[in-house]
Amino acid sequence: MPSPIIYAMFGLYAIASVGLFTYGINCYWLLALFLKNKRKEGVYDRRKIRRFYAEGGMEKLPMVTTQLPVYNEANVIERLIRSVCAMEYPKDRHEIQVLDDSTDGSEKLSAQFVDEMRAKGHDIVLIHRTNRHDYKAGALNDGMQVCKGEFIAIFDADFVPPADYLLRCVPFLSMDKEIGLVQARWGHLNSQESSLTLAQSIGIDGHFVIEQSARSWGRLFMNFNGTAGIWRKTAIENSGGWQGDTLTEDMDLSYRAQLHGWRMKFLYDVVVPAELPSDINAFKSQQFRWAKGSIQTAVKLLPKVLAADVSWKVKLQSVLHTTHYAIHPLMLLTALLALPLLYWFPFKVGTAAFSGLCVLILISSLAPSILYLVAQRVSRKNWKSRILSLPTLMALGVGVALNNTRAVLSALSGRKGAFIRTPKAGDKMVHVYKSKFPIASVLELGLAAYCFLGFVHYTMAQKYLVGPFLGLYAVGFLVVGCMSLTHYVKKFYLMKFAAVTALQEA
Repeated sequence: MPSPIIYAMFGLYAIASVGLFTYGINCYWLLALFLKNKRKEGVYDRRKIRRFYAEGGMEKLPMVTTQLPVYNEANVIERLIRSVCAMEYPKDRHEIQVLDDSTDGSEKLSAQFVDEMRAKGHDIVLIHRTNRHDYKAGALNDGMQVCKGEFIAIFDADFVPPADYLLRCVPFLSMDKEIGLVQARWGHLNSQESSLTLAQSIGIDGHFVIEQSARSWGRLFMNFNGTAGIWRKTAIENSGGWQGDTLTEDMDLSYRAQLHGWRMKFLYDVVVPAELPSDINAFKSQQFRWAKGSIQTAVKLLPKVLAADVSWKVKLQSVLHTTHYAIHPLMLLTALLALPLLYWFPFKVGTAAFSGLCVLILISSLAPSILYLVAQRVSRKNWKSRILSLPTLMALGVGVALNNTRAVLSALSGRKGAFIRTPKAGDKMVHVYKSKFPIASVLELGLAAYCFLGFVHYTMAQKYLVGPFLGLYAVGFLVVGCMSLTHYVKKFYLMKFAAVTALQEA
């Protein structure tokens, strides 16, 4: 007879499995919303932008402020400033703020390029803070206090906006006073650099092409992605401004604005390319920040969403959206509990029930891959070659489960945490940024061995429902653990080489 502890373990395993099933099935809901609205919304947006300019829109373009919040971005600051200054918008109605909190001397580079662009007639200013109070949110708030624009565009350091970005986005805010934000889709500058960047690009395409489109077109709550978007200044002010009590100030403000009645507009056809992390430890750091910040936002705002006068669909999707990173602790739970339950819990399931369970698990577990496949099919001409990297994306998604579980638990514990930037290589390697030894990679390799042991035992016991998942977990943790160590060693020797070169030049 199993002990109460074993029954408790089974209960946790069942809850985790149901949770993963729920998040998987939700992919189909978002897919359905996307496919239902794609053609209609695309035609509507194109007609609206044509009408704006046909009715003399160029003369009615409002004052826009573009904010560039940066921190220690020596490798990409020149590319960023030049691309923003190259945007096609009347110079007398376009103010640019470089919000530089740098502490490594790269603010001097910012000053140099700001002076150069000002001499060419651009309305551009450098605002350098000597502290990082509230991090990015604090920098944006400080800039907003002195900005001239009715609308505020925001770009992170690794983005390269196309020349017509403002001309294609601003009209939607000008024509509809209820829209508080226009968000563009992210593109990728270096998706072909490695298997890691290619897998990331597929994952990001899934989020923007399907999820953001579905939420916007389905009148659900969506989030500002922190960059490549334009806010109505009054929407920010009306919603309480930028707040630094979460690590995802973008999602936080988005939900507060929508609770105040502002609508969010996603522009599927406007694509802004950005640099993907090519180092997996930088990628994990980015994932940690997104995961922790999302859960912090859920804790802060979900009670208000659930109490708000909005539809049950909005409430349910808001729960699934803000808590999406909970899938990682759920995956980790199923991985850890599978082996002890095999030996100590009496699984007795009839043939019919087992078959039904297999079908349900298969349907839900395939959902994310189907979402990514559709995203590639509708947005990429070379989609057939790109989807060959889906297994890499699956392994990556599983392999970061430990990293993101730590983030979720940290958020639930109430610890605010520091805003850790994601280092960018850029097109000019001015600086190689130091990274800490990835201690978690040792645990990831241990989890890989543990999951492989579970896979072997489940296979030998002829329990083929759980075995394949443990095999995938083993591969995912092994890939991420090995890559973390490899990339750390590579950067270590790169920094050593740079230090020796600098001494020789001196």
